[in-house]
Amino acid sequence: MEYHQATRQLSVSFRNMQLRKIKRAEKKGTESVMDEKFSLLFQSQFKVGGGELVFQVWTLSLPVVVIVHGNQEPHAWATVTWDNAFTESGRALFAVPEKVVWPDVAEVLNCKFKAAVGRGLLEDNVRFLAGKAFRNPQIQDCNNMLLSWSQFCKEPLPERNFTFWEWFYAIMKLTREHLRCPWNDGSILGFVNRKHAEEMLLSRSKGTFLLRFSDSELGGVTIAWVQEDPQTEQKEVLMLQPFTHKDFAIRSLADRINDLKPLVYLYPDIPKDQAFSKYYTPVTEGVPSSSNGYVKPVLVTQVPGWTENSTMDSYPNTPLTFHAPSPADVGSMRDTPSVNSTASSDYFMNQGGLNSELELAELIGMTLPGEMDISADYSPIDVNDLLSYTKPN
Repeated sequence: MEYHQATRQLSVSFRNMQLRKIKRAEKKGTESVMDEKFSLLFQSQFKVGGGELVFQVWTLSLPVVVIVHGNQEPHAWATVTWDNAFTESGRALFAVPEKVVWPDVAEVLNCKFKAAVGRGLLEDNVRFLAGKAFRNPQIQDCNNMLLSWSQFCKEPLPERNFTFWEWFYAIMKLTREHLRCPWNDGSILGFVNRKHAEEMLLSRSKGTFLLRFSDSELGGVTIAWVQEDPQTEQKEVLMLQPFTHKDFAIRSLADRINDLKPLVYLYPDIPKDQAFSKYYTPVTEGVPSSSNGYVKPVLVTQVPGWTENSTMDSYPNTPLTFHAPSPADVGSMRDTPSVNSTASSDYFMNQGGLNSELELAELIGMTLPGEMDISADYSPIDVNDLLSYTKPN
């Protein structure tokens, strides 16, 4: 218990409160445990004037939702958010409106996002969210439209198995944990649909890319870029399978962008190093080794077909990296379930480790002296086989 002299307020902190038992009400209709709200009752009694005056005071806490598993968290937050934001004075306990005008909903979403990551939503972001919430991407004026509680967090989005709030909450959480700085810098466009992203990129030079939140995967962000089709020489827009929390726990977004050398300009024409270099993981000089003396491999992001363009600068005096250019080998190791991007941890072969006079080109299939041919085989090569091979006399 603490009295604040400046504000003349008395505050109490309850640091060891625990919920030991709960009695839930019977469910009505489609209600779930995440819809059920509770409140904590705080009451006290004190005396003044030598006990002549006795005061009994009480108050109720803000709504509380009791959950038992992490996957119930998004819906529980939706219940608390809707109650805190849209309650009316003098209401019956826990009574909330079934529908709310869109500008009020947009303001709440902006406040939540800004509190979580630092920078709020732009006007274009809010317009995009309105189209998604009302299931109409072409919507223009929605200032007088009402959004229902069911549309907000009950009904799945078209052709999806998640709701509008679940999608928004997952993006907010991903941005808070992994994308906060690039978002605050304005480097992540984020709220833009696939068609609009394609239109934007087709008007730019090849190698231009942008970052947008995935419509199909919860808490996912994808890289869209423009390139020229080598056969038709026409521009085309491609998009990587979305990166999620699991991917960024392995390698950050900035490092992944740095790995992909064909990505040159952040939309509209910002050199990518200018936008992201301050977030690259520093490369230490010398051989990166752990305390046990082993050389520590580095995972890099690759896209099939980009191998020749997306090589990584090698550390000085590190083991020579050998990677046979086999299509079957692309994706032999990956850090995500993506079919479009892989993390490569290549085979290592010590420099100067070959005792034979064979050159690398001979090992992969060029004609050897003595009229002896070795057919080309581009499958991964076992280093032990190489070391044991001796050139015939």
